[in-house]
Amino acid sequence: MQSRTFSRFWGVFLAVALTAMAGHGALGQDLKSFEQRITTKVLPNGLTLLICERPDAPVFSYTTYIDAGDVNDPSGDSGLAHMFEHLAFKGTSEIGTTDYAAEKVALAKVEAANDAYEAEYLKPVGRDEKKLAELHKAFVEAQNEAHKYVIPNQFTEVAQRNGANGLNAETGLDNTEYFWSMPENRLELWAWLESGRLADVVPREFYKERDVVMEERRMRTDSNPIGRLVEQFLATAYVAHNYGRSGIGWPSEVSQINATEAMEFHKKYYVGANIVVAVVGDVKASEALPVLEKYFSKVPGGPKPEEMTTVEPKQFAEKSVVIREQTQPFYIEGYHRPSYRDPDDAVFDAIQDIMSNGRVARLYRSLVRDQQIAADAEGFSPFPGDKYPSLFSFYAVPLPGHTPDQMRDAIHKEIDKLKTTDVTDAEMAMYKTRARADLLRGLADNQGLANALAEYQTRYGDWRELFLQLDKVDKVTKADIKRVANQVFVTSNRTSAEIDTEAPAANATKTGGAE
Repeated sequence: MQSRTFSRFWGVFLAVALTAMAGHGALGQDLKSFEQRITTKVLPNGLTLLICERPDAPVFSYTTYIDAGDVNDPSGDSGLAHMFEHLAFKGTSEIGTTDYAAEKVALAKVEAANDAYEAEYLKPVGRDEKKLAELHKAFVEAQNEAHKYVIPNQFTEVAQRNGANGLNAETGLDNTEYFWSMPENRLELWAWLESGRLADVVPREFYKERDVVMEERRMRTDSNPIGRLVEQFLATAYVAHNYGRSGIGWPSEVSQINATEAMEFHKKYYVGANIVVAVVGDVKASEALPVLEKYFSKVPGGPKPEEMTTVEPKQFAEKSVVIREQTQPFYIEGYHRPSYRDPDDAVFDAIQDIMSNGRVARLYRSLVRDQQIAADAEGFSPFPGDKYPSLFSFYAVPLPGHTPDQMRDAIHKEIDKLKTTDVTDAEMAMYKTRARADLLRGLADNQGLANALAEYQTRYGDWRELFLQLDKVDKVTKADIKRVANQVFVTSNRTSAEIDTEAPAANATKTGGAE
């Protein structure tokens, strides 16, 4: 997992820490200091609040971390989790509407009109095109009627008018996050806004946003050769697990998800036990906690949703995908690896660092600098997610005159070196120094720390695990790297995908009948 997250206090500490943290003493002081300033509270509805007091400036940042993402989309409904990234900014029954009672009735009519239209549209035989056109017209008219009650962008405007900065959200395969920063004297307003959109979500302009998601898919995947390649790469690498599905959703499924299904998804996954809210900044826990309890206690309770039980079976044969078209060639390959909970997780981080961290890394030196056959080459892990067993992947972009096959051979030569020869002392030292620096640098601002606290509290059940990562880094050995490389980077565990550039079709402008 990537650690994100510290403050100016720890920025000063960084210079000393990088030279003094070979043992565990300095790190222990870090953890002890944070334990004194972090308050954890689990509300009766199961929602976890984390408050970190950091009075460097009169502002605070927060992260709301939902333990659900695209991987949790029900079968046949890929794209549902992503819809809430859009709906979260549409407001509630109190924000974004001129008359919610009337709007609620209008939204029910929209849903009924959509159901009628889709029932006719999805008929395998006997579809009545005239009736379909009439039903679509009624559907559009119902949406227009519901839109009369909408106050566009009111949620965002209220937040920004009160100093919200960096207001955003992200939907990943494994989780959904909402975050921004705000002046400390707007804490209660923020708590009202944020808890409201968790507990009181309204599927306002749902079908308009569905069209927006479809357009995102067209831009990122359908009209993007590498996007299409990666989608096919993952669909080939996975035969059972949801990591093999399109993250943004398959077109036929995204175009048919409806507001009723979305609200059912929300009811299942947006429960207190599945949510962590971390607040970092100029807040006193003794004063802030009662305010946060007042508002976030409104989030529905209920049991934490069951974990996914599908386990990707062991791959026993090499698989490949080849796309031929008139575009830039590209090569990617991946090997199945365990999840972040595996004891060798830090070993995979070490391999990634040694192979890919900057211009001194092995892949860049070999393919880009020395052989001059690639514009870029890297390894990265975990991909596409980190909550469940995923892939360790490598890619390379060939320079003109070079091919994906050359990229493949060059990458394999570097992988073989990992298997047969110990990495150098300098490479190990650089990895461990960078890991320490990355941890501390990632904690240099309130938002980064809020993200990390929420993530580690969710993934490990205790935010303190964030400060124990360097123990695992320090224990990685040269023998570990060689062992893991030999176990994981094997032919039968490999899936590859490439774009082979296809020559343009000749302009057949011949005239006459002679050959």
